[in-house]
Amino acid sequence: MTERSPVDMWFDPLCPWAWITSRWLLEVEQVRPIDITFNVMSLSVLNEGRDLPEQYQELMTRGWGPVRVCVAAAEAAGPQVLRDLYTALGTRIHLHGYELDRKLYTEALTEVGLDPALADAATSDAWDEALKASHNAGMKPVGTDVGTPVIHAPGPVAGEKVAFFGPVVTPAPKGEAAGKLWDGVLLVSGTPGFYELKRSRDIGPIFD
Repeated sequence: MTERSPVDMWFDPLCPWAWITSRWLLEVEQVRPIDITFNVMSLSVLNEGRDLPEQYQELMTRGWGPVRVCVAAAEAAGPQVLRDLYTALGTRIHLHGYELDRKLYTEALTEVGLDPALADAATSDAWDEALKASHNAGMKPVGTDVGTPVIHAPGPVAGEKVAFFGPVVTPAPKGEAAGKLWDGVLLVSGTPGFYELKRSRDIGPIFD
């Protein structure tokens, strides 16, 4: 049997681009020998103290809720619960247009078999230390001038990892197309001194 490699993704449930990347990674998991672990980062933590447009600042204020709930859920049931909880939250946020409120949290928590009372975490700072620790673990290798998605993956040298922001792609490739993109991402990210490939986005997120 081919040995499977661990891959970590850091997500904020708010981000539509991270959501699409996460759906791509789940496709990759079916066609390449990798196992995805989902971890929490926070755009609200990332943007603390920054001078932001008023509308985006309001979003960052509300953005504490879902990441706090994710961290509280992981502490209550183990980090493996984040895979299903992220799917439950993201489906509601990005596909069904839910607001970031208690209805969102209680429905998602209930769907994955967790105590809906964990929704209380959304308005509590009790989990902020753990949230920031998870956030920093994901962001430290890539820096703070990027957001989410962030991925940590096996590097070309055994025992070493590569970390990168992205890929930002829409819609999420499926099947072998997903695997080929993964192969390319690993190739460029494992090249010493490689930092960036980018072009202007001319379409918005496509959820399919």
